[in-house]
Amino acid sequence: MNRIVAALIAGFIAIMLLSSTVFVVDQRKYAVVFALGEVKEVISTPGLYFKLPPPFQNVLYLDKRILTLDTPEPERFITAEKKNILVDAYVKWRIADPRLYFRSFGGDEKPARNRMSQIVKAALNDEITKRTVREVISGQRGKVMEAILAKVSAEAKAIGVEIVDVRLKRVDYVEQINNSVYERMKSERVRVANELRSTGSADSEKIRADADKQRTVILAEAYREAEKIRGEGDAKASQIYAEAFGKNPEFYKFYRSLEAYRATFKDKGDVMVVDPSSEFFKYFKGGGAAGPAKK
Repeated sequence: MNRIVAALIAGFIAIMLLSSTVFVVDQRKYAVVFALGEVKEVISTPGLYFKLPPPFQNVLYLDKRILTLDTPEPERFITAEKKNILVDAYVKWRIADPRLYFRSFGGDEKPARNRMSQIVKAALNDEITKRTVREVISGQRGKVMEAILAKVSAEAKAIGVEIVDVRLKRVDYVEQINNSVYERMKSERVRVANELRSTGSADSEKIRADADKQRTVILAEAYREAEKIRGEGDAKASQIYAEAFGKNPEFYKFYRSLEAYRATFKDKGDVMVVDPSSEFFKYFKGGGAAGPAKK
């Protein structure tokens, strides 16, 4: 019985020793093998590996995937115009040198994140203080991110970290200067509106003047054409009258007298004081027309 118990105990100890010497490396992890705080080996290839049992050797796993460093609250920075803005940024990073990373932070991710937050904040401050609000928000936003990425990458390399990307999620004004910004935007819009209104009024006057000019020209040409036609008509009428007068002078006189009578007695209310024996009433008399015919 004692032999069986001893055999079981020995087998259990053997299994424990064997399990403590075997470890598995996942494809998403680095395996850092160290002894008494000193790094002996870094394994990045997934598979089954062996080591000495603790405390001779231990294994620490580090994430080899791309991680995200996102600030919980926007940071306040001062631009070249001495105006405060709030910047919310995030960083994509990963462990590039596990050995150096382990020496820098002992494998703890929290102090690594704190250190990178400080590096990013310093880089943001350096770049934003060189630029105006307009440049940071829209004009040179791409250049700001490129410059920050270059600075952060250089410093992060010294702690075994590779910076994959830096992005500005949001850039906003602080509450104190929102009103002044809105007023400036309003003034700018009013200026543009007044400019457009002035341009429209000038164009309107120009179009109106051109239309009046064309109207005057058209009326003048029409009047000239009308006078020309009227003159031609009068000349034609005079020619016809002259021809008619030449063919029968007495009939012409009679016809013109009838026209005069028609125009004179057109309104029944007209009153005329004329001598009945005057030349005007010659054709009202019976012999007025016969007299000349007998000659």
